[in-house]
Amino acid sequence: MKKHLVLVGGGHAHMVTLKNLHAFIDKGYKVTVVGPSHYHYYSGMGPGMLSRTYSPDDIRFATEHVVTKQGGNFVLDKAVKIEPSSRTVYLESGDTITYDVLSCNAGSYVPWDKVAGDRTDIFSVKPIETLLAAQKRIVQLIGQKKITIGIVGGGPSSLEIAGNIWKLAKDNGKFQPTIQIFAGSELMSRFHEKIRKMAYRSLRKRNIDIIEHDYAKEISTGQISLESGKRYAADIIFLAVGVKPATIFKDSGLPTGPDDGLLVNKFLQSVEHPEIFGGGDCIYFQDQPLDKVGVYAVRENPVLFYNLMATLDGTELQEFDPGGSYLLIFNLGDGKGILGKNSLMFGGRLAFMIKDYIDRKFMREFHEMEK
Repeated sequence: MKKHLVLVGGGHAHMVTLKNLHAFIDKGYKVTVVGPSHYHYYSGMGPGMLSRTYSPDDIRFATEHVVTKQGGNFVLDKAVKIEPSSRTVYLESGDTITYDVLSCNAGSYVPWDKVAGDRTDIFSVKPIETLLAAQKRIVQLIGQKKITIGIVGGGPSSLEIAGNIWKLAKDNGKFQPTIQIFAGSELMSRFHEKIRKMAYRSLRKRNIDIIEHDYAKEISTGQISLESGKRYAADIIFLAVGVKPATIFKDSGLPTGPDDGLLVNKFLQSVEHPEIFGGGDCIYFQDQPLDKVGVYAVRENPVLFYNLMATLDGTELQEFDPGGSYLLIFNLGDGKGILGKNSLMFGGRLAFMIKDYIDRKFMREFHEMEK
């Protein structure tokens, strides 16, 4: 029987593997890709899609098309459990898939544990497709009345979502909403003071409120309750409280890191099950914790491809080197950005132009695969 490679997820860390599925198939291996959507959306351009700076087609990749045109099998479903003893992946539909080698790029999710009761008009910043539904609802409401939008979380997602909501409303609404960020301790607290000051200046210039030194305790439709006892009304609420790895590994009893991500060694390989690999937000790299940023998924790409092929072929594996510092650029929604790498930090139109160029170039690589 043909050896079977199964990929769970079609995200950034699987990009090189997806581009080269034909290399596996040409060697006589069977390939199946499991994904919850026909498309994969690039999270780095998600806030820009919310503001209509980008169209959905600009930021998404036709995963199913790329898989099937190379002779692979695409399964529209969600993997919910892995049974390593029988090498079986269990799907949400009830179906199962057996594998010889498995690679997981299952992504991450935004926890909803603070949300009570009805979830109407509450949106999480992931999955990225959710931002399209949020966009539609915002445009509908701001055409009718003055509304308040609350964003819960103090990281880069809150900064970018707030700025891009402002742009969406400015360009498409009759009424400009009140936008409030519930930042917890402090907005962008893990970043350099210079970056934080640029973020504050940009938001306050546009009358976007920042509520700090108080954490959200409970969220429900129309209301955000803080630990201090204060309550804030909000017509639309965004959850941007930070992401956690997909729960599939914890639910499967596989070895995980402290964040419940799949615990992998220097080969991006499960520490207990050498036929299981992973990359992106869903893993915990044993040698050193990695930030949940797309750059690591991109750096993992060629190593995952090499090691999946090597495992099927029975040859030596390649080590993953996380590399040094990385560039971060935030889209502020007003045609400007904030750029930071080591001691280089600046804001303005040039920062956004650099981000836009890098993001579009990255997506062109994805889109080239579709041809």
